[in-house]
Amino acid sequence: MTECTAKPVTAMILAGKRSGALDALAANAGVAQKCVVPVAGKPMIEHTLSAVARCPDIGPIRIIAHETEEIAALPLVAQLIEERRLTFHEAAFNLVDSVVAGAQGADFPILVTTADNCLVTPEGYSEMIRKSLKQGLDAASAMARKEDVQAADPEGQSKFYRFADGEFSNCNMYWAASERALSATEVFRSGGQFVKFPSRIAKAFGLRNLALFYLGIGSRQKLFAQISRRFALKMAPIIVSSGEYAIDVDNERTLRVTERLLRCRTEAA
Repeated sequence: MTECTAKPVTAMILAGKRSGALDALAANAGVAQKCVVPVAGKPMIEHTLSAVARCPDIGPIRIIAHETEEIAALPLVAQLIEERRLTFHEAAFNLVDSVVAGAQGADFPILVTTADNCLVTPEGYSEMIRKSLKQGLDAASAMARKEDVQAADPEGQSKFYRFADGEFSNCNMYWAASERALSATEVFRSGGQFVKFPSRIAKAFGLRNLALFYLGIGSRQKLFAQISRRFALKMAPIIVSSGEYAIDVDNERTLRVTERLLRCRTEAA
C-alpha cells in the first residue's frame, strides 16, 4: 500500500432506515435495522466499517443512523469510539438530508458510503479517494464497468447506465470536496435509481441530458462536463477496478451473492 493522502478524509457511513420502515432483511433476521443483519457471520455494517477503518486515507468516521444502540454494542465500534475516531450522527429518512445533517461540523473532504457496501475493500476506498483528488473533483460518484459487475455476479442486474464509451453501474460511494459540493446530493432527493426511473434524470439533470442518458450517445466525459456546468461544480464518475463494489446487500439474493464472494476472498487469502 502506498502512503496515505496528505490530509485524512472524513468517512460517512449511512446506516439509517429508508422512510422509517423496517427493512425486509432486518425482519427476516429478527433485528431492528438492516445495518446489523448478519452477513457471513457478522453484522453487515462491521464489514463496511472494518474496510473504512483500515483505509490509510481515512481519518474520522461518522456513522449516520436512527438507532445507535445495536451498532454501538459492536466491539469494533466501541473500539473506534474509545479511540475518538468514530462518532454517531442522527439520520434523516432520505439520502440527501442524511448526508447534509451528517456533514455538519465535519472536516472536508468527505467520502460517503453505505452500511450495506460489504464488498468494498480498503483498497477500493483508497482508489475512490485518490482518483477524486488527482482529478481535482468537487463531487464524484463511483461506477463499475458492466463487464466487471457481471463477472462478479452473472445473474445480477441487467440495467446499466449506458454511455457511448461503455455501460456502468453505480457503487454507492460518493465524494464531496467541500461544503459547497454537498449541493450535488440534491440530484438524489427524488430517490436516485436513475436506471429504474429515467424520468428522474430530467428532473435532476435536465431534458438534454435525459436524452443522452436514454439514447446512450454521449460519452461520460461530455455528459459530466455538461452536468458540471449545470451545478457549477467539477463533477465526474470515478471508474473503480472491481465490479464487486457495485454489489450491495439489498435483498436475500444479493445477501447470498455477497456471502459467496466473501468466502471466495477468504479461501484465496
